[in-house]
Amino acid sequence: MKVLAVDPGEKRIGLAISDPTGTIARPLNVIKHQARSEDARKIVHIAKEEDARLIVIGQPLDSTGNVGHQARKSQRLADAIRDQTDLPVHLWDESGTTQIAQQSRIALGVSRKKRKGHLDDIAASILLQDFLINNETLINNSEDKDA
Repeated sequence: MKVLAVDPGEKRIGLAISDPTGTIARPLNVIKHQARSEDARKIVHIAKEEDARLIVIGQPLDSTGNVGHQARKSQRLADAIRDQTDLPVHLWDESGTTQIAQQSRIALGVSRKKRKGHLDDIAASILLQDFLINNETLINNSEDKDA
């Protein structure tokens, strides 16, 4: 089962997609944030185009695991997506994914000059990989139903 991950941001929205088995995540695309309903429409269109069976929305929880301002924005985006599709939509804690993406580029030896720019799609793939690892049973059960 393919899963689409969404890393919402103030200016850009990072997207990542899993392989058909729901095992490996990879960066997919970055879309420019416009308005919530338009963002939701684009995300649903991409999910259909990619044949995703599940959408995961990154939700940055605070250090105590509570929902703050940014997390509420993620919830509203998830609601807007649910209004436009029957695909299941899950919220997943994305705290720290951008920092992990930055650290991974440093570890790979990418020069400081080339590290500038957006990491939204990479952060989305980190979010998705974490979701896939922690929800293997959910994904496998969904695959069984599709078969």
